[in-house]
Amino acid sequence: MISRIDLRGPSAGPRPDGHPSPSGPASLPTAAGIDRDLLPRAELDVEAALEKVRPLCEDVRHRGTAAVIEATEKFDGVRQERLRVPAEALSRALEELDPAVRAALEESIRRARLVHRDQRRTDSTVRVVPGGTVTERWVPVERVGLYVPGGRAVYPSSVVMNVVPAQEAGVEGLAVTSPPQADFGNLPHPTILAACALLGVDEVYAAGGAQAVAMFAYGTEECAPVQLVTGPGNIYVAAAKRLLKGVIGIDSEAGPTEIAVLADDTADPAHVAADLISQAEHDVVAAAVLVTPSEALAEAVEAELKTQAPATKHSERVAEALGGRQSGIVLVDSLDHGLAVVNAYAAEHLEIQTADAAAWAARVRNAGAVFVGPYSPVSLGDYAAGSNHVLPTGGCACHSSGLSVQSFLRGIHVVDYSKEALADVTHHVVALADAEDLPAHGDALRARFDWKVPEGS
Repeated sequence: MISRIDLRGPSAGPRPDGHPSPSGPASLPTAAGIDRDLLPRAELDVEAALEKVRPLCEDVRHRGTAAVIEATEKFDGVRQERLRVPAEALSRALEELDPAVRAALEESIRRARLVHRDQRRTDSTVRVVPGGTVTERWVPVERVGLYVPGGRAVYPSSVVMNVVPAQEAGVEGLAVTSPPQADFGNLPHPTILAACALLGVDEVYAAGGAQAVAMFAYGTEECAPVQLVTGPGNIYVAAAKRLLKGVIGIDSEAGPTEIAVLADDTADPAHVAADLISQAEHDVVAAAVLVTPSEALAEAVEAELKTQAPATKHSERVAEALGGRQSGIVLVDSLDHGLAVVNAYAAEHLEIQTADAAAWAARVRNAGAVFVGPYSPVSLGDYAAGSNHVLPTGGCACHSSGLSVQSFLRGIHVVDYSKEALADVTHHVVALADAEDLPAHGDALRARFDWKVPEGS
């Protein structure tokens, strides 16, 4: 069901100097010494998808709502009269929401607000010289579009994860879009609508795919354009975000979900297998990776997967995901070696199930989110840890962060100098302007003073 990749010994990959990596306890491998091509990874050809979404996005740009409606009929099999979800549909969805689900969403929102509210930056002013200050103001994006996927699963949790940080950042204009469902009156799933209503979001659209991203970027008769689009989606959503980056800001090009587990022989194989399955049920291209120095654990997890996977509801989807090239059990020489492997892999979700898990977690450099010990599974982070589950995928965690309040803020420097403070630094500005052969820069300061270059300078 799930393949093995043996990176032990010389197969651990080359060192940065090109020589084979030494094995044994004296070796401390680094992520730079791991051949990333040896690691499991989903195939995601966003470039190929670009050519498919380009004409679609151009059509939305020129024809607006009509183009979105036609694309929705073509790709989702749903014919609409309008895109915006009526207010009464939002109210009705909340009224009819299962009380247990409502309570769970309310608790998820409460915990997310606790975490994200503490992320809000405050303005700071630095007195550079007497009479000269630089203030950094943190200003929220004015209007954002939040994409919530739909299809194989329903994601009201993604409504929470997108909306809460935007609200805590102070964003004034929030619009949510999610694909329409023929089974629910050509509207997004009612649980998604109920989550929007719980959060006080009343601007919701029944649109998905690349056409929804283009709707946000260019605007339509119904939807005003936004400055930023966030949220995960399929390869066509990722391609549209790449294509339209610059017209809009984006959080990331989120690909298939990933879980990596760094574990030793203290881990419970039943827990590890259950956590791998929990992410594999998202999609047939979801990635589930175990990294361990323990062959006994690897064998025990394989046995658990053979028992647990067929018993789960989405067993066929899980089996395809676990059997894909993006999933595997990676055998390493030691936990140090395993740490280097997971840092090279840069997983969206990384679980540490080892002895002294907190100490190993503190050494992780590359991950979207880290889950420490046997009682912090990824599923907790998906719903109710308080953390955000919109995270970088495809190795992007080595340079990018998950969605947060900061994603919706811009730092603006405000420079305030007095005449005296400017006069005191003018000769330095002139010297640098002349060194760059941009004399008009210096002249802009000279124009304010009867100023000449001091002798000997």
